[in-house]
Amino acid sequence: MSKLFSSYNLSGTLLPNRVVMAPMTRTRAIDLVPDELTALYYAQRASAGLIITEGLPVSDEGRGYLYTPGLHTDEQAAGWKKVTDAVHAEGGLIFAQLWHVGRMSHVSIQPGNASPVSASEVPAVDTSVFAWVEPGVGGPVLPSKPRSLSTEEVKRVTDDFVKSARRAIEAGFDGIELMAANAFLFDQFLSSNINTRQDAYGGSIANRMRFLLETIDALCAEIGSEKVAVRFSPFGRLYDFRPFAEEAETWLSIATALNDRKLAYVHLNYQPNMSTAPIPEGFAENFRQLYRGTLMAAGGFNKDNAEAELKKDNVDLIAFGMPFISNPDLVARMQHGWPIAESDRSTYYGVIGAKGYTDYPVYDPATS
Repeated sequence: MSKLFSSYNLSGTLLPNRVVMAPMTRTRAIDLVPDELTALYYAQRASAGLIITEGLPVSDEGRGYLYTPGLHTDEQAAGWKKVTDAVHAEGGLIFAQLWHVGRMSHVSIQPGNASPVSASEVPAVDTSVFAWVEPGVGGPVLPSKPRSLSTEEVKRVTDDFVKSARRAIEAGFDGIELMAANAFLFDQFLSSNINTRQDAYGGSIANRMRFLLETIDALCAEIGSEKVAVRFSPFGRLYDFRPFAEEAETWLSIATALNDRKLAYVHLNYQPNMSTAPIPEGFAENFRQLYRGTLMAAGGFNKDNAEAELKKDNVDLIAFGMPFISNPDLVARMQHGWPIAESDRSTYYGVIGAKGYTDYPVYDPATS
């Protein structure tokens, strides 16, 4: 019997299946506000047990890429309300992923052309962000050298997340996912290579976790822990994120710290095709033993290996990314064994209009 297509109780909300649409940046909001095509894009994929949006910057400071729609203004919230209404009208559920890129940004898209902020002044090298190469011309550029957030500014960033979470619930989202993966701001605080601070947010594992845990606790206090989730990428190597001392211990300490917080879920993105370091043997089992709440896994899954992973009982939900781009009906295609359509990578980012976004058809067995 299939476990992937069975229902799941997520903090009191019954998901119709365990297939989750993973967060995927699409950089299509020219004015940084979601529009009618955004609403259609997500509504087309509402058969997923849960949708997680692309990363939504919680402030202009938190933005690292052109054309990413945020969730920190009234206009943006109104745009996302159209999205959540469209998804709910199709019977779907949707969480907003809240995002701050930290050092993964460029002065050309920062307010007042200021330096990006991070845990310290350690820059990201051998990587790029999508910003202004010159006025009016977007393209890949080396991230600018960051400045270190002051102790008080760390608390201000936490408040930015709380404000965006409040807007998310008012806009009709079913919950929020804190983006603490993929070498962005929270990862930068967790890494002892990047975080060279001397205050309460640097040094020991406990101190490097403090910003993350304070933000999660503030979000739970604001909207309820059952509506708060978090995403990590253990041993990820995206965007110049390098190995650091006590790396495995850090992730397992996080699992222990989160176990009593009764979150909606913890989302582990293993990045198999994105320069991931080898996962230590037994890590998934150890994480599961320490964190007994709902666990979601992402990273190159298809129907067969998703079923196998669920049967190990190390995770409860499986997130699929790229297959959802070209298969709005991915759940039905996998459930019935229908062909999985290939996507056009040239249309993943920054294309204006429906091409490669809302123009992928559902499968019709009667005409195939």
